[in-house]
Amino acid sequence: MVVNYDLKAQDLEKQLQTFWQLSGDKIMSIKESFDPSLGTPVFTVNGKYATRGWTEWTQGFQYGSAVLQFDATQEIPFLDYGRSETRDRMAPHISHIGVHDHGFNNLSTYGNLLRLMQEGKIPHNEWEMDFYKLALKISGAIQASRWTSIPQGGFIHSFNGAHSLFVDTIRSCRILMISHKLGHLLQSEGDERISLLERSLEHIKATAKYSVFYGEGRDRYDEWGRTAHESVFNVKDGQFRCPNSQQGYTGFSTWTRGLAWAMLGFSEEIELLEAMPESDFSEKNAKAEMLSIMFKAAKATCDFYIKNTPICGIPYWDTGAPRLHKLGDYLSRPADPFNNIEPVDSSAAAIGAQGLLRLGQILKNNGEAELGTKYWQAGLTILKTLLSEPYLSTSPNHQGLLLHSIYHHPNNWDYIPEGKSVSSGESSQWGDYHFREVILYLQKWMNKEAYYTFFGCLDKSV
Repeated sequence: MVVNYDLKAQDLEKQLQTFWQLSGDKIMSIKESFDPSLGTPVFTVNGKYATRGWTEWTQGFQYGSAVLQFDATQEIPFLDYGRSETRDRMAPHISHIGVHDHGFNNLSTYGNLLRLMQEGKIPHNEWEMDFYKLALKISGAIQASRWTSIPQGGFIHSFNGAHSLFVDTIRSCRILMISHKLGHLLQSEGDERISLLERSLEHIKATAKYSVFYGEGRDRYDEWGRTAHESVFNVKDGQFRCPNSQQGYTGFSTWTRGLAWAMLGFSEEIELLEAMPESDFSEKNAKAEMLSIMFKAAKATCDFYIKNTPICGIPYWDTGAPRLHKLGDYLSRPADPFNNIEPVDSSAAAIGAQGLLRLGQILKNNGEAELGTKYWQAGLTILKTLLSEPYLSTSPNHQGLLLHSIYHHPNNWDYIPEGKSVSSGESSQWGDYHFREVILYLQKWMNKEAYYTFFGCLDKSV
């Protein structure tokens, strides 16, 4: 992509006003028309949200979007909706033992609501605050129980089974960290007391080692910052066997949404680790060592994104997609979401933009101004593209906010318009939520509000 170094956050200010108006309309459209008894709205089919049974990982984005909308606009109906639906419908997600997505569902709802109370944006209520804290504590412990041990530590395994490490689970480490900081732990057989912080750090190390490549000759396709969606292990001896992919093309190419999860996950977890005292860390997972590992992974993945994305900042769904060559020199021009060869994934752009912005801020604060500015400006460049058509959904007849998102291209799950051979023009709950989240992040930065982090839900004394 081509980084626009002249772009300023304030240049997007007028577009942000339009964005939140459209966002609110979309939230209410889903609320008024979608039947929750059918399940969770996952992605759109011809502009209307539909469900897709696989794993329940998107409901927190639906209600969390309403909470973010209130945070941005102070419109009470969105708070009432997000808060009541969290109370009434999110409990099964706290105790869901079958997914690796607790950091998505529960931090987006309980975590954001607790943060708003800590910030004084909703009235303080001790019982309500304790309710949110308890939800986050239990969620972190349940997530940590999905554990596979390997010789070097372990990881939170995916819904594929104990052999499977997914790159996107890096974002679920957040829920373990929050639970730990709230004073919680996981207890196992024989009352074994298991540190949630240690498990999160072990998972981060495994992800950085096996999911991210660094151009160090690990295999023929090793390149600085490439990611594998899945890493496969032998569960009998814990040995790594091979890279794989579920939603990407192969284990030897890069599924760009997985890449974006890594960009954002490493960056925002660096923010928490930097704020934690040395005394919180063990000798095995010392603070300096962990930060070194995470900075390397964050920089590598952000560099790979910039290098392998079209000039506008919107990636195609996989950097090794089998028919990309038919698009010619696709990196030297803006992505074409309406092409009939390979789909783009705007949700990867929204997620990746936040990772770039956060890492840029971290590095500038740490004295790496040149590199930090590069990442920050790359994030702004992406947002300028997303805040305009054809990515911003302006039609009142379309329930999605961010157009041209892809769910599972290999499984052919995405709606394909008549006369086309690949999907375009559709939205996803995770794409819409992370679009809102990155815009809220930028808006708060512009307005000099409290810096938005996932651990803003913690009391300052914790």
